Amino acid sequence: MAIEPIDPFSDSRVTHETAKVNGYTYHYILGVPQNGQYKATVFLIHGWPDLSIGWRYQIPFLISLGLRVVAPDLMGFGGTVIPPNSIHLYGFKRAADDIAELAKQLGCKQIILGGHDWGGMVVWRTALWHPELISHVFSICTPYAAPQKKYISTEQLVQGPMPQAAYQLQLAGPDVEAALQSEEDMRIFFNMMSGGRGPNGEVGFSPERGVHFEDLKKLKRGPLLDEKTYEFYVQQYSRNGLHGTLNWYRTREANYKDDLNLPTDRIEMPALFIQANYDSILKPSMAVGMDKYFTQLTRADVDAQHFCQVTHPDKINAILKNWLDGVVFGGKSTL
Repeated sequence: MAIEPIDPFSDSRVTHETAKVNGYTYHYILGVPQNGQYKATVFLIHGWPDLSIGWRYQIPFLISLGLRVVAPDLMGFGGTVIPPNSIHLYGFKRAADDIAELAKQLGCKQIILGGHDWGGMVVWRTALWHPELISHVFSICTPYAAPQKKYISTEQLVQGPMPQAAYQLQLAGPDVEAALQSEEDMRIFFNMMSGGRGPNGEVGFSPERGVHFEDLKKLKRGPLLDEKTYEFYVQQYSRNGLHGTLNWYRTREANYKDDLNLPTDRIEMPALFIQANYDSILKPSMAVGMDKYFTQLTRADVDAQHFCQVTHPDKINAILKNWLDGVVFGGKSTL
């Protein structure tokens, strides 16, 4: 099931498009089967510090299955605008509304919606805000988290059930974006985010601490990014810096307030959750008990870490194909 990933700079299988969505310009990757015919449209939503090209192994695979694929850069990422206004523009409600508007512009009555990392939270919330649009939904790594009746801050989360979320406090603050601004800084940053290590095994990031500034310059590029894809990420981030992407870590209270207006906490359409068993942040224990919020949930897992759609693309693609064949197009209730 091996497939050649999308070339980030130029690939005949896809086009790079822009659209004015609810007043702001979005960039998205668009892929259509060669014959122009497709049986459904799937939207793929990335996380941090990813971009739409983070789906480079899934986009061509899904096209080969006869699907039209739309992979946008989220607000503040890549080729999508970085608005200076309300933090709500970086929240789940706004992302859901923007997905719905882009789908409308592309002539979609319904879409299949998938996400990873922050994108996983976005797709779960989009399924709640726009259930009429989403025929099926899937998330990789990110378990469903129901809307809360009482506000729980990131500080409370770290002091309580999620000490591994301490990095979010650092990313939400001023230090990371102030320290990493130039192109050379972005090279160092993506040495870290690609899993690079120093000569004595130093790492540049840990969930409990966040960025290890003292070790960053020791790191070499890691295995998550080949040289060309690494250059693409450096180029994209050098243009606009980290500010817009880090705003996603500043929206917890804004998202809570938006969630208070949700009409339901149940996911009614068929859903798939793919757990990465060795994810050090989105741990398997976080997905315990989420089934009660679903009418029809399929679970799968891979023995992999957080960026499993890149490190284990064949396994992820096989799971997606089984679900698409069996549940989405085969009408089965589970696999």
